[in-house]
Amino acid sequence: MNKEESNYLKVILFHVGIGLLIFLFPFMSKIYGYSTIILGLYYVIKTENKNNEALLVAGYVVGSEVLLRMTGGNVTYEFSKYGVMIFVLLGMYYSGISKGAIPYWIFILLLIPGVVLSTFVLNFDSNLRNSIVFNISGPICLALASLYTYRRRVSLRQMNNILLSIGLPIVSCTVYLIFYTPNVQDVVTGTQSNFETSGGFGPNQVATILGLGVFIFFSRIILESKSKYVLLINLIVVFNIGYRGMVTFSRGGMITGFLMIVLLLLFLYYKSNKGGKIKLNYIFILVFIMLAAIWSYTSLQTNGLINKRYANQDAAGRAKESQFTGREEVAQNEIQLFLDNPLLGVGVGKGVEIREQQTGVFIVSHDEITRMLAEHGTLGVLGLLILFLTPLVLYLENKFNMYLLCFVTFWFLTINHAAMRTAVPAFIYALSILQVQLGDSKKET
Repeated sequence: MNKEESNYLKVILFHVGIGLLIFLFPFMSKIYGYSTIILGLYYVIKTENKNNEALLVAGYVVGSEVLLRMTGGNVTYEFSKYGVMIFVLLGMYYSGISKGAIPYWIFILLLIPGVVLSTFVLNFDSNLRNSIVFNISGPICLALASLYTYRRRVSLRQMNNILLSIGLPIVSCTVYLIFYTPNVQDVVTGTQSNFETSGGFGPNQVATILGLGVFIFFSRIILESKSKYVLLINLIVVFNIGYRGMVTFSRGGMITGFLMIVLLLLFLYYKSNKGGKIKLNYIFILVFIMLAAIWSYTSLQTNGLINKRYANQDAAGRAKESQFTGREEVAQNEIQLFLDNPLLGVGVGKGVEIREQQTGVFIVSHDEITRMLAEHGTLGVLGLLILFLTPLVLYLENKFNMYLLCFVTFWFLTINHAAMRTAVPAFIYALSILQVQLGDSKKET
């Protein structure tokens, strides 16, 4: 094992240790969360962001968000989004705002009327600041990160390092989950999303970050496993993250991770020469074996309940009426709110209040698209079109970016089942508009 392989193993084991320490000594979560911010600031300031260190640190903040939320390690519940904003703004201070990022300036302007409207329409007893910030922090985080990343040049190696910075805290999260629920069979009794296997936290958010973790370390199996030792390490990491993601019984995040893997493999296969395609054929076989192993082991540990979950059945094998656990009713309500208020929408945060008045139940949206329609109206439609079309136009300019379609797919599918509750869809979207190059990158501001 050479020095590079040894260092990689050490950094993985270090994050295994972080997960174990947080489980054994819960106060370590606060130390870990605060240290991430303090050391990150020191690192970016010391390097003056000469090699986009701001993205490395922001990625680490994103990867650690779910672990810190479930263990109470963040400064505030929403702090990771602010953390990403702080580091990209620091990156802008040293490296400037990306040239030509006009679409994202327009996107920010389109959000303003909905925010202003909400100050007039929200109920008198509502916490105005919290109601607005909860819903708008995700889009603002996306916009600011995109102002920094738009067409900014990075090498493929830099991109893989950014992904690794996201993935390492996910390793810690996985280890924490393993110790939190060592025997899955004891807590899995039905086919609903399981809080016990999700660290006592929201299974939807946990599965989302674990699904991304599977993709990140799978991409390293293909692109960064230069020896059998590193390959073995990555295979072990993928298996454990995949298994823990499956037993959350939350499907969205794991399906999204799988689709990202498929897109990456198809891209590489299409771009490869004959020799490369032969190698990829072996990788396809490896993927099939790995996924079959994860599924089979999960099915064994859950007594076949995972099979019923993905077949949309209850524990008795009966088909469930809804495939989306009632979320489609909220989405339909938001579409109706848009049709009733097509110009400016009902205002940021007002959709929740209207649903509570109509049904007597307080339920927030799981779908960022329908929320944007309901609360921002036609301006929300224009904002979404900007977000959809801009990466696709950039793809036509730089078809080498093997991650672009994967990242946009992650963003789109995630905001459809988990809205923008976490910073990860915003940050991954911003990564999609980087200009990835084969050789060393030159800074572009």
